[in-house]
Amino acid sequence: MKRRLKKIGRWTVEIIKRSDKAKGFEVLPRRWVVERTFAWLGRCRRLAKDVEKSIASSEAWIMIAHIRLITRRLARYGYR
Repeated sequence: MKRRLKKIGRWTVEIIKRSDKAKGFEVLPRRWVVERTFAWLGRCRRLAKDVEKSIASSEAWIMIAHIRLITRRLARYGYR
C-alpha cells in the first residue's frame, strides 16, 4: 500500500484522537469529510460489505459509485 501511495504523490496521514475527557458530541477537525464520503459510498450495496478479492476491483466499484453520485447531482440541477 505504501509503495502505491508513493507512486501517486506525497501523502501525510494524521490520526485525530478524541479527547478522553470529552462527553457527548465533539467536533473533530476534518474528520467529518472522511465520514461523509464513507456514508455516500455506503449507499451502494456492493460497497456496504468488504467482499472484493482484489484492490483493482474495489477501486473500480468505488469509481462507479462516485460516477453515479456525480451524475445524479448534475441531473438534479439540470447542468448540460
